[in-house]
Amino acid sequence: MTKTVVAQTYGTPEILKLIDVEVPSPGQGEVLVDVKAIGVNPFDYKLYSGAFGTDPSKLPIHLGGEAAGIVSAIGADVTTVFVGDEVIVSPGNGLYSEQVVVPATSLTPKPASISWEQAAGLLLVGGTAVDALDTIRVSSGDTVLIHGASGGVGALAVQLAVARGATVIGTAGPANQEYVRSLGATPVLYGDGLEGRVRELGSIDAAFDTAGTDEAVDASLALVADKSRIVTIVAFGRAQEDGFLSVGGGTPESAQARLNARAELAQLAGSGRLNVKIAKTFPLCDAAEAHTELQNSHPAGKFILIP
Repeated sequence: MTKTVVAQTYGTPEILKLIDVEVPSPGQGEVLVDVKAIGVNPFDYKLYSGAFGTDPSKLPIHLGGEAAGIVSAIGADVTTVFVGDEVIVSPGNGLYSEQVVVPATSLTPKPASISWEQAAGLLLVGGTAVDALDTIRVSSGDTVLIHGASGGVGALAVQLAVARGATVIGTAGPANQEYVRSLGATPVLYGDGLEGRVRELGSIDAAFDTAGTDEAVDASLALVADKSRIVTIVAFGRAQEDGFLSVGGGTPESAQARLNARAELAQLAGSGRLNVKIAKTFPLCDAAEAHTELQNSHPAGKFILIP
């Protein structure tokens, strides 16, 4: 038996339960992973909030799309990993667990130089950032505006864009201005007058919206001449209405782009060129508390569950 977190009904975080379930032996092409840390993402609580519907046939909902741990058993025909290997699991499903059985193809070697917590929080946000930056063709010499630069995706996007040789301007609240600066960007306060403050810093070639606000979208449209160089991961309605780009992991193109980014992200993190800031850790049994805090104002960085 292993402990896992599920939503047995739809609602608010209080409905999450820690239950015992049987762990199957890994089948062909599968591995068993003893989980050391689990990344918490907004998508996790949206699954049971009703944001994607309330189909009772989908209950109970098993949560968690990224984790890190140690391979403890392998199934038939698995030749890419071995028992004892330290790995990152992403993509995945139901990873809010002490042990998980996953396809071997979901594993990326964990760099020894990063913590379990950093490994568990790397690939989902990092893959999203790579997908978006590739979509708007960010490269050396560009000046890119990143909205929500202190958030999970935004912070990695800043570092990745800087690594590509781009100049980055990042929006953030007052408390996170110095953090955004430490990532290599020029910070700018969001709020009334955003467009003017950005204009004072120079011309903008591309914009990446992780905030989803009308303010972020309106500023991007005003500052970037080429709509094919504006992308959002949140404001899908505005993207369709105003003719700029959006990316989401549910499309085949984005899913493949994020899979392709895993090795590079692990290498960059392992070499110290990409840092995953950990805001807070919680015991697995406190998943509901983690979800509640994540939906409110909280410190910059990733939330992590520890089995």
